[in-house]
Formats: sequence, C-alpha cells, structure tokens
Amino acid sequence: MDSGRPLILVTGATGYIGGRLVPRLLAAGHRVRCLSRNPDRLAGRPWPGVELVKGDVSDEASLAAALEGVAQAYYLVHAMGEDQADFRGRDLRQATIFAEACARAGVRRITYLGGLGDADRLHSDHLASRQEVGTALGSAGVPVLEFRAAVIVGSGSASFEMIRHLTERLPFMITPRWVNTRCQPIGVRDVLAYLVEAQEHPDVSGIYEIGGADVLDYRRMMLGYAEARGLRRVIIPMNVPLPILSVLWVDLLTPIPIALAGPLMEGMRTEVVVQDFRALETFRVRPMPYREALKLALERLDEDAVETTWASSLAGEPEGMALGSHEGMLLERHSRHVKARPEAVFQAFCALGGENGWPAGNFLWQMRGWMDRALGGMGMRRRRRHPRELRVGDPVDFWRVEALEQDRLLRLRSEMKLDGRAWLQFTVRPEGEGSRLEQTAFFEPHGLLGLIYWYTVLPFHWFVFPGMVRTLKRRAETTKD
Repeated sequence: MDSGRPLILVTGATGYIGGRLVPRLLAAGHRVRCLSRNPDRLAGRPWPGVELVKGDVSDEASLAAALEGVAQAYYLVHAMGEDQADFRGRDLRQATIFAEACARAGVRRITYLGGLGDADRLHSDHLASRQEVGTALGSAGVPVLEFRAAVIVGSGSASFEMIRHLTERLPFMITPRWVNTRCQPIGVRDVLAYLVEAQEHPDVSGIYEIGGADVLDYRRMMLGYAEARGLRRVIIPMNVPLPILSVLWVDLLTPIPIALAGPLMEGMRTEVVVQDFRALETFRVRPMPYREALKLALERLDEDAVETTWASSLAGEPEGMALGSHEGMLLERHSRHVKARPEAVFQAFCALGGENGWPAGNFLWQMRGWMDRALGGMGMRRRRRHPRELRVGDPVDFWRVEALEQDRLLRLRSEMKLDGRAWLQFTVRPEGEGSRLEQTAFFEPHGLLGLIYWYTVLPFHWFVFPGMVRTLKRRAETTKD
C-alpha cells in the first residue's frame, strides 16, 4: 500500500459488494477507510492497513470525521433491507446528507452502484429508488460515477438467490409472465472489476450501464441454472390474477423475505438491458457470459469461502437465538456475551467433538452419527486428531475443519449424507470487557428433500444448540488465566 496515494472511503463495507470490494482495493495498492455503524463487525478481517471509523451515512457529525482527508468515496448503502415503511424516502435522505458532507469535505468523486432500467418505464420502487439515489448523490456538486447493473450473478445477491432457490426446489413451475422479461445479468466479479478500475479514471463521472455478455429472460436464467446443476425443470408462464400470491410463494420457498420479495418481483416486470455501451469503451472490463458467471457463483463456496464468510454482513443479533437466511443459506444463529477473553472462548469451541463429546444432547449427536452410518456415511467413527488443537483439514467426527482463524473463527463442514450441504461456524470477537460468542448453523438445501430435512431437524436444534452455547460460555468463563 502506497501511503502517498489518495485516501478512499468505503461505505457499506459489511455488505455483499462492499465486503468484496475492500480487499480488492487493497490488493491494487489503495489506501482505504471503512465507515460502519459497528466497526467491531469488521474487526479481524484480513484487511491490513484499513482504517475503521464508526459512523452512519445519515449522521452529519460522524460523516465529517469519516470524510476528513478523503479524495474518493464509494457509496454502497441501501435502506431496502431495513424498515420497509419508507425505504425509498430514507434512501433519498441518506444520499442527500452524504452528498452534502462530501461537498463540505472536498471529496473529488463519489462512486455508486445503482440499478439498470429506463427511468420512464420502471415498475418498482426498488429500481426507482436506486436511480433517485444516484441523482441525490450529485445534488451537492460532487461528481458521481454511477454504475448501473441488473441482476448480479453471485451467491448472496437477493435477486439471483430468488431465482436459484425457486429452480432448486420446484421441478415444475407455473410462473407469472414476468419470467419472459429480458434481463442482462452480470457476474459479481465483473461488477467488482468495474468498481476497482474506476480508481484508474479519477476524472470520469456520469452514468455507465454495465451488463454481462448475454441478454436473457428470467425463464432462460432459471433453465440455465437448472442445466448447470443437472436438474430437469419445466416452467410455464401464465397470467397470475393476484400478484401477492407469487410474492407469498417466493417468501415460503426461498430465503428472500416478503419485504424484499415484493419489490424485487415488481422490478422483474421492467426490462433491464444495457442501452448505452460507453462502459466498454472507457473501461477494460469484458464481462463474461452468464454460463461462466453462473459456474463461478456455484463454485464460490468451495473456492472462495474464506473471503466471503456468510455471517459477515448479518446485523448483530441480540442475546439469544435467530432464524433466517443469508446468501442462499438457511441458518440458525445463537449469540451470547461471555465474560472471558476471545482466546478462552476460541479454546472452548476448538475442543468440541471426539473424546470430548458434544455438550447438550450428546446422545442425539451419537444417534445422528449412527443414522449417517446406516446411510453409508462415516458417522462419528473418525473422532479427532488432537483433543484440543485443530488445523484446517482436520476431521472432527462427521465434520471437517474448513476454516480456522486464531482466536476468532472456526468453521466446520459436514461430511454426512445429506440432501444439501451443512456448516457449523463459531466466531468470537471482543465486546466490552469480555467477548461476543456467535454459533451459526448453515444449510444449503438441495431440492425439496433438503428443505424438508432442515425443518425436520430444527426442533432438535432448538434443544441442542442453545445448550451448547451455554456450555461454551461456562467453560470459557471458568478457564483460568
């Protein structure tokens, strides 16, 4: 990193795009500062040299401190995932406050990722809000470089995950006619390439439409996904008399909640295809075809899991349990404050399994191992290499250590016979005079059988997992220095 380079501020660094953009800016040698309402959520990321500043894009005082000395700013904040009552108005107010703060601080340009679509033919508040924010960011006179994209192909993108889960779980689909709407999906790696290369063109501003190499409709996108996964799917478009029924169906079958599914499905009625090709003339990025972007998205969990941990952009949970979904995963998360140092908590969860057993419902763990053996799996026979120490690749009963970060994270990948893929992740971070322990079970179901499996075992989780977290808390707090 060149200390003489201009300072870049990234907002939304805990989010889907921001969390991937920061390490790429660092790799290109840029100086980066991140603005977050909770910088603790970014602590421990492998981002050497990044400045973490606490603040909010709607708070003028915190923005003044965050923007001090900043030459370029990325605006990657969106209010739609929060309170839905007035997300469009809140988006507009936040963008206006940020724009005025940038003008006062002397920021030379704001780079923003917005939504594609003809402004005169938009059919959703979601797309309209994305474009209104771009206009608001330029309202105080600071130049704005606005990239406009359609569906971003990558695990975690809400619209892509909706398509993905509908295709996975429904062999036969009667769909609204919006599946015939044309779209130009773009791979997340190409989006990030545009955002990073923007720094090589500090004087470029205006709206640049970006899209992948293929123009498809949503039906062909779903069938393309099915082909990549070796699935046979039948999709029949027809008029749906009550659109809310489609939204409720998506809410039931996918990780996308109804508050997001409605705006996203409204947006799918709007054709989102690149009409202005100046991005290809100005930037070196040559977007990949949909098939290639899809292949990379499906391989991401195996090839790029450490870079994009699933829990990283989840908002901090209150004490207790939460059910939900994130980046295509069904999840169950338990969180506790522990009156012990992170090292003690880390040691506690790294000692699970093997001869040490599993606290809370150890018999249920053993029974699950017997079931796995009956299905031709390994079961619990492998135990573990060492009673306390772990390294990446180690077996732990029917789990395998996929990721290990000292005094911060342990992620175990299931090797049981399942209709899907499962992980059990433990993280710890400093909190006050103690630590915050989070235990998350992730499950990626394959088809309806996978979905049935998750909801079948969920009642057992509610007994086993809270007890395990309580035991880990107790063990860490009673560990002697």
